[in-house]
Amino acid sequence: MQSLPLFIAASMALIITPGPDIFYVLTRGIADGRWAGVMSAAGITSGILVHTLAASLGLAVLLQTSVYAFWTLKICGGLYIIYLGFQMIKNKDVLEFSPLRNGLDLKKCFAQGFLCNVLNPKVAVFFLAFLPQFAKMDSPNHSLYMIGLGLIYYLLSIMFMVTLGLFSGWIGTWLSSRTTIAGKIRLSSGTVLMLLGLSLLVPQRH
Repeated sequence: MQSLPLFIAASMALIITPGPDIFYVLTRGIADGRWAGVMSAAGITSGILVHTLAASLGLAVLLQTSVYAFWTLKICGGLYIIYLGFQMIKNKDVLEFSPLRNGLDLKKCFAQGFLCNVLNPKVAVFFLAFLPQFAKMDSPNHSLYMIGLGLIYYLLSIMFMVTLGLFSGWIGTWLSSRTTIAGKIRLSSGTVLMLLGLSLLVPQRH
């Protein structure tokens, strides 16, 4: 469990960074009210459970097939995380909120958020690259370990995103008028990810 603090720190850096999921929850909450934002947040974070299961099963297949394939995934994942960090720092787009025009339907808000996350190939690739970086390859319970990490990521995400949904109107207005704050979050989170990716490329003793 030595990598757990690092996993939590990296997860929080990813979760709080302004991105499509955060913008979706904010715009839904601003357009249709806080409960629409909350249900959208619940739907988006529920998609994490699907990606966690898929990544866990994929890792299990890799470990059964080839240790070299596993380490190839580890190296590619580390490089991908560095790339994500670089893109965060490079992206200087200001926050723009486009109010959604759909009527208020809480079940629909949840379903749309869920599908938005599950059907996003970038999210699937991210989980396949991110979770194995903290997996114990020599553990017979590596799949359960990854599922546990995914559940931690889910809990951190839903706490943050639901809070975001509850205060979506105020937070959206505040962020729109303070784009420098979002820029600092983006810069710090991108730096954390790049350092994480670099550390994952260094061979570790088990």
